Amino acid sequence: MVRLGLTGGIGSGKSSVAKLLRLRGAAVIDADAISRELTAAGGLAIGPITAAFGADFIDVKGALDRDKMRWASFSDTGVRTQLEAIIHPLVGSESAKQESLAIAGAIHCIVFDIPLLVESRRWRQRVNEVLVIDCPEEVQITRVLVRSGLEPSVVRNIIASQASRVQRLRAADVVLFNGGDSLDRLGLEVAQIAARFGL
Repeated sequence: MVRLGLTGGIGSGKSSVAKLLRLRGAAVIDADAISRELTAAGGLAIGPITAAFGADFIDVKGALDRDKMRWASFSDTGVRTQLEAIIHPLVGSESAKQESLAIAGAIHCIVFDIPLLVESRRWRQRVNEVLVIDCPEEVQITRVLVRSGLEPSVVRNIIASQASRVQRLRAADVVLFNGGDSLDRLGLEVAQIAARFGL
């Protein structure tokens, strides 16, 4: 059993790599996807978030108002810390459930797709190796602008709130540089790396 931590900055191509690893037989536990489920209407985090921040942070559909929370957390690190104290334990619990299912299914490699893996000592201790998806910051910004429609200043704030490129590279056991736009080339590079993990 290999537990692989997959991380990279926003717009690095981490999700694309995760999909390719899944196609090669890995079980992928996606912390972002879990977080979105927890903060969707009816999600387990909605009650605690409402209690901590008020109903103004919940949209008309009953989900977390992500834009409002994003601005609040950028302007006040205490808000971000408080939100993480609600979300992270719930993400950890659901990740553990998914991990148990993968183990029961005799999956050889479990990929933990964790955007903030470098920032979290807890996650680093749970994985055998760390795969970092790396690319230049300008490439990150371009990709995020295309897919999300966010303002460049917002994307730069998100990047600034994450571990730096240097910090991620220092934490890496394996680095995959994804500075190009060719999915075919990315697929070939993932195939080479996947062999290291028995995929």
